Amino acid sequence: MSIDLKSIDASRTALLIVDLQNDFLHPEGAYARGGQTSEAIAALPERVKPVADALRARGGWVVSTQFTLVPGKGGEPFISPHLKSLRPFLGKGDFAPGEWGHRLVDALQPADITIEKVAYSAFYMTRLEWVLRKAGIETLIMCGIVTNGGVASTLRDAHVRDFSTVLLTDGCAAFSAETHERSIADLSTIATPATCADAALLLRGSRDDS
Repeated sequence: MSIDLKSIDASRTALLIVDLQNDFLHPEGAYARGGQTSEAIAALPERVKPVADALRARGGWVVSTQFTLVPGKGGEPFISPHLKSLRPFLGKGDFAPGEWGHRLVDALQPADITIEKVAYSAFYMTRLEWVLRKAGIETLIMCGIVTNGGVASTLRDAHVRDFSTVLLTDGCAAFSAETHERSIADLSTIATPATCADAALLLRGSRDDS
């Protein structure tokens, strides 16, 4: 279903930010320390910020879902085997709840709602759906990382839960441009695609025309 951003009810709309955290993006974060950096990913916060600002100005919501490595005994994190094989550099203190690396990047602060997530989808074993329903949110504007991972899984789970979804096509990124573009094409069959600039402009225009 196509969504007209100029006519959305902002009070029932949230910018859903997937995993834009210091440990992923900051030069001193876990991924940078492990040699895993991406210019496309690093550019996302400043590109998404005008959308967040425009939605906040209309009384909308900003929801941050944050990948979490839950500490076990001695602070050693529980890490899924597939993730450990992909990112062997992850260890104690990385993506730990309450720590600097776990937080939403400064450029997009503050979030109205913060959700810890332990898998690709922010709906998996979390309170996300519950708080969205309590807040009366019906439409989700999706952004974050990675396009083919956390963004794709969360968006598909939102779709089957009957949330209306908008996908910020340049507000997401993957470690491969080809992977990103392929994922955008797939996800655009169930979400309304929009660039960050167009979304911010339409949201501001809707406010000005009201």
